[in-house]
Amino acid sequence: MTGPASLPAQPPGPAGPPPVTHAEPAMGTVFSFAVVTGAAPESAVRAAIAGACDVLHRCDALFSTWDEASPVSRFRRGEATVSQMPPEFHEVLEECRAARRASGGWFDPWAMPGGFDPTGLVKGWATERALALLRDAGVPGALINGGGDVAAFGSPAGAQRWRVGIRHPWRADALAGIVETDAAVATSGCYERGAHLIDPRTGQPASRAASATVTGPSLALADALATGVAVGGDEALPAVAGLAGYAAYLIRPDGTETDTGIEFAR
Repeated sequence: MTGPASLPAQPPGPAGPPPVTHAEPAMGTVFSFAVVTGAAPESAVRAAIAGACDVLHRCDALFSTWDEASPVSRFRRGEATVSQMPPEFHEVLEECRAARRASGGWFDPWAMPGGFDPTGLVKGWATERALALLRDAGVPGALINGGGDVAAFGSPAGAQRWRVGIRHPWRADALAGIVETDAAVATSGCYERGAHLIDPRTGQPASRAASATVTGPSLALADALATGVAVGGDEALPAVAGLAGYAAYLIRPDGTETDTGIEFAR
């Protein structure tokens, strides 16, 4: 599960109006929007953002493990079968299966205490769905930061690509690095929420990373892979390195760093 670790690191450039911004509490965090208006009136952009927020709240209602009445909670207790789940559940189930294979088993929602728990993937998946609504609305560019899970397309005004800062794990006011993206950046670690990450091989809390960041074309998969790297550390990196289009950056608990070819902005 990712934490609030990735932050926008670049203000809009001088060309064109600044992006329309919005902050929406959902899924136990705050989703920050930056939407480039282009020729669209701000009222239309605001309406698209409202629709994207509705997507996030629906995903929260479906997949919250804290809400005892949510479909996923009922499924975890054995009160509902897969066939009784809404369509979104089946989509997330397939995404989780693919992520478990891609991570080499370091991300495994079926190995979590209490039963199937897609938390380590579903926030990234929900962020992507919200971003897709903005894309469909015709805006030329947007970025959504869901508590460290960042999905983007297009570019901010006056810049080639969005720039995303990776929060330093021990210095809340500093960045460990900056990456440029027009797709996805996910960061995971235990420095804010404590030992909440579970090693699927033991079922016990574990983390072999102070911070783990994964970039790639899909935020749902990057989110799951960042969780896997945060748990598995160096042992989980080869799985990311073997995936076309994905890269990882690991800060070890002793402060040393390594990566699989991630490109930092200069």
